[in-house]
Amino acid sequence: MAEEKTQSSRGGSRKKKIKKNVPVGIAHICATFNNTIVTITDPAGNVIAWSSAGCGGFKGSRKSTPFAAQIAGETAARKARDVGMRTVSVLVKGPGSGRESALRSLYTAGLSISSIKDVTPIPHNGCRPRKSRRV
Repeated sequence: MAEEKTQSSRGGSRKKKIKKNVPVGIAHICATFNNTIVTITDPAGNVIAWSSAGCGGFKGSRKSTPFAAQIAGETAARKARDVGMRTVSVLVKGPGSGRESALRSLYTAGLSISSIKDVTPIPHNGCRPRKSRRV
């Protein structure tokens, strides 16, 4: 990864951004009860593209909807396609409502999905859970 230095108008030097070509990557979907975050990395774990429901212009309780997760997935997939990514393996984490819709939007945006894995952390009786709601 050679980086060229270019002269700016003020005389200082800046690094020229080099466009990477990464054909295979990993899509991490973190779906919580309040938000959905989609991060696409290369196989080494370096972040290439990311998006979230809050980035898509949704605020408050609308961030937790499946439609907001779909927009986040499409945006992240579009950024990854610009870098040259074609195939992703998907890691889904969390109990949120945007899990399936974010996964579906990655496929409809043109990325082929090689594998889907659920990596939701499950405690072996660790911390005490929050109290249950009585409505």
